[in-house]
Amino acid sequence: MQKYVSQIHRCFRCGYCKFPADYSSFNCPSYRRFRFDSYSTGGRLWLIYAWLRGEIDWSEHLAEILYTCTTCKNCTEQCPMKFAPDIVDWIVGARSDMVEKGKIPARVARFFEAVYGYGNPFKQLRSDRAAWANGAKRYAQGDEYLLYVGCLGSYDENGQKMARCLVDILKASGVSFGILGEQEECCGNEIYMLGETGLFQNLAEKNSLKFKELGVGKVITLCPHGYNTMKNLYPASGGNFKVYHYTQVLNDLIKKNKIEPARARARVTYHDPCFLGRHNNIYDEPRRILQAIPGIELVEMERNRKDAFCCGGGSGNFVTDLLAGSADSPARVRAREAYETGADTLAVACPSCLTMLTDAVKAENLDDRLAVRDVSQILKDLSPAR
Repeated sequence: MQKYVSQIHRCFRCGYCKFPADYSSFNCPSYRRFRFDSYSTGGRLWLIYAWLRGEIDWSEHLAEILYTCTTCKNCTEQCPMKFAPDIVDWIVGARSDMVEKGKIPARVARFFEAVYGYGNPFKQLRSDRAAWANGAKRYAQGDEYLLYVGCLGSYDENGQKMARCLVDILKASGVSFGILGEQEECCGNEIYMLGETGLFQNLAEKNSLKFKELGVGKVITLCPHGYNTMKNLYPASGGNFKVYHYTQVLNDLIKKNKIEPARARARVTYHDPCFLGRHNNIYDEPRRILQAIPGIELVEMERNRKDAFCCGGGSGNFVTDLLAGSADSPARVRAREAYETGADTLAVACPSCLTMLTDAVKAENLDDRLAVRDVSQILKDLSPAR
């Protein structure tokens, strides 16, 4: 981090990082939740700068401020300075310093311990990683794709439903694929974003070697977080394969008439996952899938695409939950924004977003008026494959 000191001081706290492009609302999830400048990106960078220069001492409160950042990259999109692309790296770097010094929040430490000991942040048995699969085929050489399900798809109830639905669609569409089952490891995206670079490196190398041994050439990820890390970080660890998010594959199957959407009747709004949208610029494919279903009216939330408001689940917050506790939690704010569109269905393309927003809709007492469903669930229920 010391090499960043000379760069971080260039942030002069202009405040653009707090907003979407039209300045209509607060778009930094941690600032929207706590309303103190120290929880904005500019405030957080100045705290990092002061800590690195020895002007302030470490404290549990300082650590929590650094770890409430969801790495959603709204700040990167809105910052007018040339260093904007480096901001998330600075925050991850500061967290790495805290990890090395053993100065991290207890919830984050438990996250690391769970992944190290169990291979997932939920402390579930490795042998149960494929319990969701209902006999889904194991990957074998010759299969076109490996379907990488991830920790949420393997262990979280909402993620499991999403995984089973995607498997059914791929099977019915004649896609050649298999899963790893209990051999699957955590992708490490959240581990990296939380600053545990040693554990991340171990996971990335282990997964890359496993894929190479099996002859994997193409990977479909259920989760944008897995897509992000495998596409952008694994090549440095020997990951030599192509990566697709499942919405890219489903959109292609629709274009090739492998899936023929049936007529439906629904008013749907779509939530852009940060690691699919701002991190990887995938905005159109999920919308094209929804628009391909006759009878679906797609309506946009006020904040969408690069300006979309984070659900609050990034950087492991779907487990550590550092942003919860009030009506100002990002997920509840986003649930209200979705409801205000008049939609009856909130579509997502990420198991983390699915869980965060499902819980938020219940907390807002909107669950009888706004259904939260994954894009694949909407497509499967309404559109039988050929």
